[in-house]
Amino acid sequence: MARKKITIVGAGNVGAHTALWVATKELGDVVLLDVVEGVPQGKSLDLMEASPIECFDSNVRGTNDYKDTAGSDVVIITAGIPRKPGMSRSDLINTNVGILKSVVENVVRYSPDAHLLIVTNPLDVMVYAAWKLSGIAPNKIMGLSGALDGSRMRSFIGMELGVSMQDVHAMVIGGHADEMVPLKRYATVSGIPVTQLIPPDRLSAIMERTKKAGGEIVGLLKTGSAYYAPSAAVAEMCEAIIKDKKRVMPCAAYLDGQYGVEGMFIGVPVVVGAGGAERILEIELDKDEKAAFMNSVSAVKTLIADLNINK
Repeated sequence: MARKKITIVGAGNVGAHTALWVATKELGDVVLLDVVEGVPQGKSLDLMEASPIECFDSNVRGTNDYKDTAGSDVVIITAGIPRKPGMSRSDLINTNVGILKSVVENVVRYSPDAHLLIVTNPLDVMVYAAWKLSGIAPNKIMGLSGALDGSRMRSFIGMELGVSMQDVHAMVIGGHADEMVPLKRYATVSGIPVTQLIPPDRLSAIMERTKKAGGEIVGLLKTGSAYYAPSAAVAEMCEAIIKDKKRVMPCAAYLDGQYGVEGMFIGVPVVVGAGGAERILEIELDKDEKAAFMNSVSAVKTLIADLNINK
């Protein structure tokens, strides 16, 4: 049986580490593409030279030519400028939409049946733009939001309690920005609600840290942004599609009336499988959670309203 083909656009820290996770999981053969000559080729060769040590047989190839991506099953788009200290996600919008337009046009030309996973910030706006620019069915486009934000919340809970990360589950919905909504009621440790394990003040601090987690790393690195967790999270989304796992994870997915939202992408619980965003799960939100979610939706709508996309 032919291997699946996964293209990663952008060979920076996020893209290169995504290639690493995807290859070591043996999800398929990997094409790493970047506009800078030599960078994707060099990083891909470096990964191939690690394959005997880590015992993976996925082929990893670097290229500057979209022709080499033809027939991809999944395309992960990480290309774009990273957020810098003092820069909001909205500051990124004009530059990254321009980059995205070129990427999407080439992806559709060579891989019209591919699933698109968007990592580029500002995330929710970029997913919407990719949908508009590509003409691809909305269920085949998703964005990295809660899969990353939920992992960050889980890590903070695990560190707080000193328990295995494997036993911690959390749900973060809304936009991938400071208005995101960590849901403490849906956070558990082996089925035990964290509200029974962590005092309210500490839990509130964890929720706030989750909202600011990306900015915290930007502030510490000073010259870049996070890449280990984002790449691992999008590789997990890719795995759910390639293996048809029917994973339930929060992703930026297209809403067509669910949660009272129409015609936009926002982070909600999604069943992710071979059909992409196969089903949106509508969970119960209390009054405060619903208000916070709609506030996040409004923030994304404001950014979308400023988009000027000419196909």
